[in-house]
Amino acid sequence: MNPYQVPKPTGRFNSGETLRRSAVLCYNIGMQNTDEISKQRALKLFGSPDILSFEVGTTKGLQQIHEYLFGGLYDFAGKIRKLNISKDGFRFANSLYLEDALHRIEKMPETTYEEIIEKYAEMNIAHPFMEGNGRSTRIWLDLILKKRLGECIDWAAINKNDYLEAMIRSHVKVTELRELLRTALTDKIDDREVFMKGIEQSYYYEEPDNYRG
Repeated sequence: MNPYQVPKPTGRFNSGETLRRSAVLCYNIGMQNTDEISKQRALKLFGSPDILSFEVGTTKGLQQIHEYLFGGLYDFAGKIRKLNISKDGFRFANSLYLEDALHRIEKMPETTYEEIIEKYAEMNIAHPFMEGNGRSTRIWLDLILKKRLGECIDWAAINKNDYLEAMIRSHVKVTELRELLRTALTDKIDDREVFMKGIEQSYYYEEPDNYRG
């Protein structure tokens, strides 16, 4: 069986509701498989030549990360979206103007911590992919911090709810997000444990609240 293929429901169904529940279950199984495969790829980045091949702070670099994580899992891996998307009532950058927005973000300065987080927040608002933005962009952020400041974020030290709330509010003002991430800044950029736990936490951020029961 293709590991990327969602299993099809079999047998007879007594009602449309049973069929719907089965379809949802199969979808969730497929998504969990996709996430696990992607996470294993991310974990393998530590000390690999792949991570050194990504451009730092550019749209192309973010596309390279996304393609690495989701190639073969999503047909849009590494591709800038052509459709509009929203989440929790917030509409991300309009697809008609997305390319222009990405060019503008790419040119934003990244010489100080404050500038880097501002750039990160703007890239989140752009949300250039149909799926997988957060996981890709957190790696992208760390690569900028490592190159410019010799630091990275210890994501394992940041509570999920605190992070998600700060990200939502960063659509209006970046202060809360900037100060939250500042508390987890570390110079342990070559520490395997910091990297591995950070990837685990990054993927946990994307799980539904009841995923870990």
